[in-house]
Amino acid sequence: MKRRELLLLFGGAMAASHTLRAQQKAMPEIGWLSAGSPGSFAPRLAAFRQGLSETGYVEGQNVAIEYRWAEGRFDRLPELAADLVGRKVDVIATSGGDFTAFAAKNATSSIPIVFLAASDPVEEGLVASLARPAGNLTGMTFIGVELWGKRVELISELVPETKALAALMNPKFLGAERNIKAVEEAARAKGLQLRILGAATESEIDAAFTVLAELQARALLVGAPTFLGQREQIAALAARYAIPTIYDWREYVAAGGLISYGTSLNDTYRNLGTYVGKILKGAKPADLPVQQPTRFELVVNLETAKALGLTIPPSILARADEVIE
Repeated sequence: MKRRELLLLFGGAMAASHTLRAQQKAMPEIGWLSAGSPGSFAPRLAAFRQGLSETGYVEGQNVAIEYRWAEGRFDRLPELAADLVGRKVDVIATSGGDFTAFAAKNATSSIPIVFLAASDPVEEGLVASLARPAGNLTGMTFIGVELWGKRVELISELVPETKALAALMNPKFLGAERNIKAVEEAARAKGLQLRILGAATESEIDAAFTVLAELQARALLVGAPTFLGQREQIAALAARYAIPTIYDWREYVAAGGLISYGTSLNDTYRNLGTYVGKILKGAKPADLPVQQPTRFELVVNLETAKALGLTIPPSILARADEVIE
């Protein structure tokens, strides 16, 4: 082979090598798929990054995160999931309930997915079982349905004279029917009347509170992951209509709500980050059991109680994990 041909061959090989290296990722890439918006999820993202750091990954140093936010538009989730799959991310983390998890599941059967599910992931068909998920999915699940009885009990203890309750639910939420049935059973067991108010958007939430003002209900229950982004709106409406309200997460109480009982979101998102880190290190989703929460928190806002003219019973204060004054 002539010297000129050798140089051309060597040059071509070098160019191909440079192109290949340019195409290769400088660091692993996580796809973050959320039904919400960046502002409302800032604290949970911080917890997620903490979980990642506990497995040795720090964003911008040895791992990159591609964010996709649906901003409350669930119809955008399939498109956003497909975009992450097209980027060939190494793992997808989903946030925002079952719709987000299914959007990722339907987009890929090969890229590992770590989800946050608000309902039973086995019953909904996300995984084969909690202990052995199978396939390319695993994740965390909130215990939602089982906690309605406790919330009805707490609001009844807080407002013992009430004979009627209302519950604000998002009918578009994948687990809505199961949650409605659970709160109806809990109210029936306490001998209380219950009115379900459906809402999915900010304007529908406003309308639901207008209806609430016309009812005889003396207390309200709020529960749906899709309402978290509207927590300040809901807390302000509850204050305006002077309706004692119990929520599922402390974030509502921090925004001015009265009382909450539910799982710790920070713990859950930290565990989500830990699972993603384990998968980046080589773990298979099928070998990581779906985690259920083990910590539940009761949070009370004394300032809101005072504004409503309520005295929090000592029995509730004694059990509270956090009291906001």
